[in-house]
Amino acid sequence: MGPRLLHYSDVESAHDDPDRIGRLAGTLTSLNDAETLLVGSGDNTAPGVLSMVTEGRQSLDFFAAVEPDFETFGNHDFDHGLAATREVVERSPQTWLTANVRRDGDRFLADETESRALREVVGTTVGFVGVTNTATGAANPSADPLAFTDPFAAVADAAAALRARGADLVVVVSHLGRDDDELARRCDVDVILGGHVHERRIDRIDDTLLTRPGSNGHAVVDVDLGGARPTAEFRAVEDGEPMERVASAIEGRLAETGLNEVVARVEEPISREQTDAYGGESRIGNVVADAYRWATGADVGLQNGGGIRRDESPLAGDVTVADLVSVVPFEEPVVVAEVTGAELRSICREASGRVVDHGDADWWHAHVSGLELVWDRETQSVERLRVGGEPVVDAETYTLATSEYLLHTTVEFPTLTESHRVAAYDLQYEVLADYARSEGIDASVTGRVVRR
Repeated sequence: MGPRLLHYSDVESAHDDPDRIGRLAGTLTSLNDAETLLVGSGDNTAPGVLSMVTEGRQSLDFFAAVEPDFETFGNHDFDHGLAATREVVERSPQTWLTANVRRDGDRFLADETESRALREVVGTTVGFVGVTNTATGAANPSADPLAFTDPFAAVADAAAALRARGADLVVVVSHLGRDDDELARRCDVDVILGGHVHERRIDRIDDTLLTRPGSNGHAVVDVDLGGARPTAEFRAVEDGEPMERVASAIEGRLAETGLNEVVARVEEPISREQTDAYGGESRIGNVVADAYRWATGADVGLQNGGGIRRDESPLAGDVTVADLVSVVPFEEPVVVAEVTGAELRSICREASGRVVDHGDADWWHAHVSGLELVWDRETQSVERLRVGGEPVVDAETYTLATSEYLLHTTVEFPTLTESHRVAAYDLQYEVLADYARSEGIDASVTGRVVRR
């Protein structure tokens, strides 16, 4: 046997499921040995139900049990503010790697983190460097006042320094998402352990192995460093023996929150896979957008696809408050914005991944309520747009209910800004829970968005 890496990432709402987080911990522990390093590539403290209640400290139950070797920061690891991030870093057993996260010109938490590190495993010297997506600052206001510098330059410098210090292999612990491909092309590294994008991946670009285990603790990646070149395979978590210590800790935390209240029942399971978030109109998207419009009385409800957390497990049977929090697990209020008809038309255009460069070009980012949209894929234009059954008039004013996040990010729907705000309501998941209690959540696809 040669040196191995066990790679987990984007654990997120798995912390809200005692059985799943227990099985993830059990799987990692059963595969771990003296020849193995355990590495997390970000978003392993947030978002989620317990994350909001504990400000990410629920992850310490998991970290203490599995004792990772390395971790890097994901964009959501700053969700609860920098003081909360510091506490998790200080109390967790692993070494946190960050080569491109800066505060006031210095490495973030310089006294608690490293930019790069070397480990000797079965006679092989392995170098590690960690980097975070540069869009984090724009997408997550809680990350202020951090700066996210060029990850390619940071990795190139670290790789050269690590090889000069004797590294036989260089591993990047990355929360860059799709920029991993460019990283592989531009930098002399052997393995990129990726995160941020939730689709599983084992791939190779030139001589670099790229891996992603997917999200919510359903799988890990087992990387073998001992051959002529690194190889990898997925390890399913569902069949693993749960670690009772972790499952019990999470059960206790959930019981304390009161989030186990059943607020609705779903007879036909509501899927929340990637296609439900980014493939156009979906049942889960309609539920959230309808809830926003119901709670505010706005003309239109809008939910961004990226704000719906994907999970391989659908909403089915008895649905609890915790289940609904896991759909939109953010401490963001629902707000009402006033926009002109012309601005509303621009917002609809910005739902296309070919109009706003965010994610894949064929993604559709808008889930809507009270609005009917026909989209021309060929011309990338709005063919028909109606609100309340009437054609949208460019000079008229319309009210739009959405997450506060869309008013301050430039990454999605840039037409919307803070200047459009006219009112604020409860947090997203509170609105969703109230809606479920009152109206239920058994939505259907009705042709609100037609792309042709």
